[in-house]
Amino acid sequence: MLFVTICILAAGIGMGLGVVGPGIGMGHAIKGALDGTSRNPGVYGKLLTTMMIGLAMIESLAIYVLVICLIILYANPYKEVALELAKTIAK
Repeated sequence: MLFVTICILAAGIGMGLGVVGPGIGMGHAIKGALDGTSRNPGVYGKLLTTMMIGLAMIESLAIYVLVICLIILYANPYKEVALELAKTIAK
């Protein structure tokens, strides 16, 4: 049971820390696009396209973190080993 608890904590902490970077990156990207648009409104379309592509790439990092956390929770390769060890110790 301790193993499952540790996995849940690791996934939660990993997800929390893993989305901080992409969140900050998205904020900087939007800030830069808004600054560029305010200085030169004529390049709005070009900036919007570039910003959307950049945001999609940044968001993919957060999705990778989510996938790793889901693997830790549901498809952990060490789950069976830990449960067998717990059964052995409990006897």
